[in-house]
Amino acid sequence: MNNDYRSLFRSRKLFLYVTSAFIITALIPGIPSAAGAGLEVRAQGSRSELAAKAPGSAKLPESEEQPAKTARSRVAIIIDDFGNKMRGTEEMFALPVKITAAVMPFLSTTEQDAKRAHERGYDVLVHLPMEPRQGKPEWLGPGAVLTSMSDAEVRERVEAALDNVPYAIGINNHMGSKVTGDERVMGIVLAVCRERGLFFVDSHTNYRSIAGKVAREQGLPPVENHIFLDDVHSAGHVLKQMRLVREHALDQRYCVTIGHVGIQGKETAAGIRSGIEELKDSVEFVGISDLVREEWKWNSQLKLP
Repeated sequence: MNNDYRSLFRSRKLFLYVTSAFIITALIPGIPSAAGAGLEVRAQGSRSELAAKAPGSAKLPESEEQPAKTARSRVAIIIDDFGNKMRGTEEMFALPVKITAAVMPFLSTTEQDAKRAHERGYDVLVHLPMEPRQGKPEWLGPGAVLTSMSDAEVRERVEAALDNVPYAIGINNHMGSKVTGDERVMGIVLAVCRERGLFFVDSHTNYRSIAGKVAREQGLPPVENHIFLDDVHSAGHVLKQMRLVREHALDQRYCVTIGHVGIQGKETAAGIRSGIEELKDSVEFVGISDLVREEWKWNSQLKLP
């Protein structure tokens, strides 16, 4: 077989191979195109080569080089019992992150504390006194909601408290283990919230609370506290609780946590500050309204009287 014949034979063999490959690709779905695969490999190789040769940078386009950032887990710290020059007030306002100020109505610094919180960009809640199952009546403070009240009396108390705390975007309960288990009374409280474009944060002093159930029935977000920071009054315990807050937030995407000004307010603030230092790189600290908008898509407009 001379050289010309060999060349012709090889050319025909190559032609038959390429033709067969295209016929098989066309007839059998799901088999990738040999030509297309080859072009893709060559294109990738060329792109890499060009990137390597490009002056100043060998990076691929940012959209291909880095995955999209995922949202950080969020923590909303609510501080209860503002409104009466309580110990720890200054320390809480000096914390290096956004907090939510829950202000009791009808007390000596109610208006002052609410305005101060608002000016610092903090959310304000009415810390509404509600009847507990146990506890001293004097702990409730003025304007408390009681289960013995009529529907009209409950409504009057809630509306008066809201009118007394400027800039309030919602309510949470002060004490209230009895009221938050009473469907009639909670129905009235939440109806007022709905009418005014507010939401209710269940402090969860009653683990059989029906506040979340009633909130869902009324089209409100079922917001609740997950962890009390200062159920034991020491800075060390509060720091320990802040670590639990981080675990909850990382596991569930967010955490609502409550601390207090008061007799041990400075110790609580010190523990929170230490916790913030530990948590700041792993979670984002937000106001309760930020959290409610993100988690429950709550965009209601306040309807002031």
